[in-house]
Amino acid sequence: MIQTWAIERFRGPLPDDLRDSVMELLRIATHHDGQRPLSEHATLHLRFGGDRDVTHWIVRGDNEVRGYLHLDGTDAVAGPSAEVVVLPDMRSRGIGSALINAAVAECGEQPIRLWAHGDSPEAANFARSRGFTRQRSLLQLRRSLYAPLPKALLPTDVQIRSFRAGHDEQPWLELNRAAFAHLPDQASWTLADFTTRIQEPWFDPAGLLIAEDADGHIVGTHWTKVHGAASHNDHVHEPIGEVYVLAVASTARGTGLGRALTILGLEHLRDLGLDAVMLYVDAANTSAIHVYEALGFTQWDVDVLYRRSNSH
Repeated sequence: MIQTWAIERFRGPLPDDLRDSVMELLRIATHHDGQRPLSEHATLHLRFGGDRDVTHWIVRGDNEVRGYLHLDGTDAVAGPSAEVVVLPDMRSRGIGSALINAAVAECGEQPIRLWAHGDSPEAANFARSRGFTRQRSLLQLRRSLYAPLPKALLPTDVQIRSFRAGHDEQPWLELNRAAFAHLPDQASWTLADFTTRIQEPWFDPAGLLIAEDADGHIVGTHWTKVHGAASHNDHVHEPIGEVYVLAVASTARGTGLGRALTILGLEHLRDLGLDAVMLYVDAANTSAIHVYEALGFTQWDVDVLYRRSNSH
């Protein structure tokens, strides 16, 4: 078969006509598959012109966009992430592979993550055949911040305060390491990884809650985040809060501290004037899901994360 398409690379916001063509591709693919091919985050940025820190790989042929890959390299800790979509009647012609190969080459020695929205056999086969291994399934849950919140009932010997730079970094990392021992990506955060996060424009020390016991030991944390704040020049959608990191020490489990920290974080986000809050939770973490559902969260979406080492 003669190849009748070409692959192009764009950095930052796309030209209006090309953006519109990609949006039409997304519409067609969504109608065909019954599932949006890109995350809400990527779709919103694309709709409003694109993110300056994103690389777009586009396949065009016969004056139509036949394939698109969104490569976000802004996560210095987890590494670059890709999302890909191909025109339904142009699948199985090497377009998806060409887009993935371009992204892999772009990332050099960095491992690359591939997100699939929805857990379809077709996406799993595509990822596996291109050297990606399934890492985890994530549920995205959401809750309105207009709905009532229950009272946060803390254990009697626990106090809550905000993060203190120069004081909390190492004990926070130790708590994070222990709480997420089953999730290597999260548990392996270093001081440099943590510092990268707190230097981001969205970081607010008041939104990083620390729970201390009577001896001054950190026994829990709730790190909240705001997506799309007006001060973040790269965000062009309505702001939404996030339960970013929630962790409780093993010594404090079963005390209600996790629930109380969740509520206090939601109160903080509500006080900022936000309408809604989101979170990601591993689909296998049924205990955490039960806590969130009891607080009014419901499932919004499901994403599957695949990872490929560039040692392939």
